[in-house]
Amino acid sequence: MALLAPTTVLAAQHFRTIKRRMPGVHIEFLRGGTSQSAEGRRVRYAIGNGTAAVVVGTHALLSKTVSFKRLELLVVDEEQRFGVAQKERLKAMATGVDVLTLTATPIPRTLQMSLSGIRDLSTLRTAPPGRKEIETHVLKFEDDLVK
Repeated sequence: MALLAPTTVLAAQHFRTIKRRMPGVHIEFLRGGTSQSAEGRRVRYAIGNGTAAVVVGTHALLSKTVSFKRLELLVVDEEQRFGVAQKERLKAMATGVDVLTLTATPIPRTLQMSLSGIRDLSTLRTAPPGRKEIETHVLKFEDDLVK
């Protein structure tokens, strides 16, 4: 399984969550800027030989230097944050692979594809346990309030 996120911060959050929820499973993290490092080479090797059961990463997962021995599920978080070139690479990677895309705000094209039956769409309407309500206040600017 591969989980692709548009930013290092989001990918790192997913990585920590998966590590916590799946103890004992070989999980790797690949991000941009590590392509030439020993760590980056080690992670790409684990992906390529199939020892990594789950890999979480950023655009670095779309690199031509990354090849999956077996990729059965691709999860893409915030698909709309990826450009045309990245989406073309995703299509090439995902041939014969189940793909799950996550978004808090579906873009009109994705919504239209789901309404026309080209793509399935599921929505979660129940907030996770412990989720805090969002409070919005429109106030006059005050330094003390900001602090």
